[in-house]
Formats: sequence, structure tokens, C-alpha cells
Amino acid sequence: MKRSLLFILFASLIALVPTSLAAAEAKPALDSSGHPFDLKTLAIGESAPDFALPGIDGRVWRLADLSGTDVLMVLFTSNHCPTSHGIEGRLKKLRDDLRGRSVSIVAINPNHPDGLSVNELGYGEYGDSFEEMKPYAAKLGWDFPYLYDGEKQLTARAYGCLATPHVFIFDRSRRLRYAGAFDDSRYPQEETVKKHYARDAINALLAGRAVPVETTKPFGCSTKWREKRAKHVETEAAWTKISVNLGPIDAAGVAALRANATGRFRLINVWATWCAPCVQEFPDLVAIARKFDLREFDFITLSLDDPAQSAKAKAFLERQGAGMTTRSLNSAKREGRTTNHYLFSGARPEDLLNALDPKAPGQIPHTVLVAPGGEILWRHTGVIDRSAAIDRILAAMTPYYQPEAGRAPRATPAKK
Repeated sequence: MKRSLLFILFASLIALVPTSLAAAEAKPALDSSGHPFDLKTLAIGESAPDFALPGIDGRVWRLADLSGTDVLMVLFTSNHCPTSHGIEGRLKKLRDDLRGRSVSIVAINPNHPDGLSVNELGYGEYGDSFEEMKPYAAKLGWDFPYLYDGEKQLTARAYGCLATPHVFIFDRSRRLRYAGAFDDSRYPQEETVKKHYARDAINALLAGRAVPVETTKPFGCSTKWREKRAKHVETEAAWTKISVNLGPIDAAGVAALRANATGRFRLINVWATWCAPCVQEFPDLVAIARKFDLREFDFITLSLDDPAQSAKAKAFLERQGAGMTTRSLNSAKREGRTTNHYLFSGARPEDLLNALDPKAPGQIPHTVLVAPGGEILWRHTGVIDRSAAIDRILAAMTPYYQPEAGRAPRATPAKK
């Protein structure tokens, strides 16, 4: 009897093991705010956590390498984030103003590329990999260490990095005296800044005074924890399964699209399934559309396929994963449109090209970048070069958040 009871008890425990493992596997990797459960909040007065991180200069940096100065500023920042881009000019000015003074500056990229979705890269040419940190810093002329924490993200966890940019300023004993935003504006224009939190904290410490404001809320792009990758993969896979609505359009409709009575930039591509160069370049066009999906940007296609072959054109677009995201579809609906994909219904292809771009030479593919109000900023006939097209788009749209016309900019938390 005892043996039977022991056997039953043992069997019951074994039966619970898969359930326990499933429960462990089901535990979310991040909390409800999108941060790791072991993320620390570094309090004022606490010591700077040590680190050993690779720098773009080829050496491994530790906290001790930054000793000997009265002030240390640790700036968590990133290559891709528009809020980080917004402070670039002011960071350079601060650095220049502090030359010869007892201040050390170190920048740390806390992000792992797996933590980014492709549509979060629409504000710059660089992602957040270690390799891309080098040209980014070189472009800005940074002469202070730029370190990579993205591989394990332990330093970001230890400091409590919530976003980029996120600033931590320490005194000579490397005790925390300020944590939060660099300043109170997310825009690049100097006149939008009303409070210079980091500058004021550094100046106070150098003068032996108490820091006037010890903590503020950082605002910018959330830290791209590696654990976010699973959700991004799911989202990006879903994009490839979106159905395409291919609508008819005539020359007048094309002219209206070109007139662009919106605040959005438009990349308009003329193509056909029978055009080999069109087919060749289409994956790059879709990639561009995904990259800029979170911005004021439309990717619009105009097919010159025979209207009797509309099913074939629609199927091609769907195979390319060109379906509209909810964001782009909602934007089109605000204009009274139901799609960004059209098939030309007229008999004369030149009518389409004349309505879109009278300077088009005639062959396809032909692509134009149209600014709000209808000005063509860039045109290209033939297969596009993806990098060149992205450079043109970024030059037009800028890598920053911009104040709305006629409205004072607001320094509020910005999330992507």
C-alpha cells in the first residue's frame, strides 16, 4: 500500500513538470512598460556602476578610465533616435564649452539591433549596431568615448536607462547628482530649449554648488531591449500577409496625387509586372516604405498593366508584401482614399507620366519624391539604388522631430 501511495505521489509530481516548464516559458521577458524586470533605478547619491564595454576606438573602457575629473556625464544615446539627433548640436556646444574644464563625457549605446523594428529606423541612415556607431560618431566629430552595451545590455540595466537620450551626471566621488533628460526639448532648434538640465547640473558641480534640479523624466526612444525581437518578428511577418486593394486611377487622379495637398511626403513609383527592372527594384521600394512607415510618408504605386490583368498586378503586390499598414491606411482614409496602389485606366501611358512628371523621359520604372504641395524633390528613371533613395528622403524629411508650422514646440515625452 505504501509503495502504491509513493508511486502515485511520484507520478503526480512528474505530471506537474511540463506544466511548470510551460508556466516558466510563458513568463513575459519584459514588464508592462516594456523594460526588463531586473532594470534598476539609480538613486541620487548612489555610486556609478562599473562597466567594461567596447568602444569604437578599439579598446575596452571601464569606469576607472574616466576617473580624475570633478564631473562625469554618462550619456545613453543611439544612432537611430530622432530625440538623440535633436540634441546633437547642443551636445557639441556643451562639449566645446567644457574644454579645459574638469569634466569627462562618455556616450553609451544601450540598444541591440534585434530590439528595433524596421519602421523605427526612419529618422536616420544608421541602425544601432556596433559597426554603425563608428560612422555615426565620425559624422558628428565626437572626440569622447562611444561605447557599446547592446550585446548584453547589463550597463543599461544597472544605470536604469529608460530611453535615449538618458543622462546621468556624477560628482568627483562618482556619486549620482543628476539623472534624466539632456534638456527640455526634443527638437534641434536651440530656441526651443527653455531648461538646460545637464548643462546646469555640470556647472553647479564645477562651482561647488548643489545641483538645482536633481531628476527629470527622460524622453525619447525607448531602450531597445533584445527581448523585444519576438514581437517585431511577429509584426513584420504580419505585414507580408496584408491584402492589397488595387484601385483604378485616371490622369486626373494621378495629377491630384502629385498635387499632394497633404503634409506628407510621397514616393510615387510607376511600374508594371511585365517590366523586368520594375520587378527587380520592388523589394527595395517595399523596404523603404516599411522604414518610413512611422513618419509622414506615403509609398504610392501606379501600375501600367493592362486593366484586364489587374488580378495579376494585385497578386504581385501581395507577394511583395506591399499591403498597407494600419497607419498608412488611416492616413489615406483621411484624404478620402482607400488605397495607395493604383492601376492606370487610361489608354495612353504618356498621359499618366505627364500628369505625374512632365520631365519623365518615358520608360519605366520611374520614381518621384513629392513634397507637400506637389514639388518634385527627386526623380529617377530605372532601378533605384535603395541607399541613394533613402538619403534623398532623409534630406527632405530631416532626421529630427520638427515643430509643427505655426505652433510652439512642446517638450513632452516622445515614444516610437
